[in-house]
Amino acid sequence: MRCPICNYQDTKVVDSRVASDEMSIRRRRECEKCTYRFSTMEEMELLDLMVVKRDGKREPYSREKIERGLFKALEKRQFTDLDFKKLVHAIERDIQKKKVAEIRSMDLGEIVMNRLRGFDKVAYIRFASVYRSFEDVQHFQQELDKLIKNKTSKKKIKKQIKENRKKFVKK
Repeated sequence: MRCPICNYQDTKVVDSRVASDEMSIRRRRECEKCTYRFSTMEEMELLDLMVVKRDGKREPYSREKIERGLFKALEKRQFTDLDFKKLVHAIERDIQKKKVAEIRSMDLGEIVMNRLRGFDKVAYIRFASVYRSFEDVQHFQQELDKLIKNKTSKKKIKKQIKENRKKFVKK
């Protein structure tokens, strides 16, 4: 790790601790030449994972694509940066648990939907409507009915749906 001040290539780790998101490590470093102290973050990265698209093409896994899709689904929903990071890390942990070098985009989408279902019901429906390409209102209603059956707090879900019905009707 190079020093951001003098660009010297040797720095030493002075302190390491788990970051507040509990998914990364914060390291305090010191330059061995100018003694400047700075912090770095270390987090897990999925390497050498290929995603097999529906048309058979293969491309490297991209965290940024997952994050973009989640941001679209969570648009105008309340969540913290920490909760968002935990969601992304949970998705990546689920991917790693499969212990595969390739994953089908369909399987990746299912992992994302499973995590979104517990994170935010409205975002789940948004993501599922695009991912599963609901062709008509009946398919959409079937998915809503599944959510309502699986959740003990039906009133809360109905309230979320009612609040966001205008957004879905416009699309």
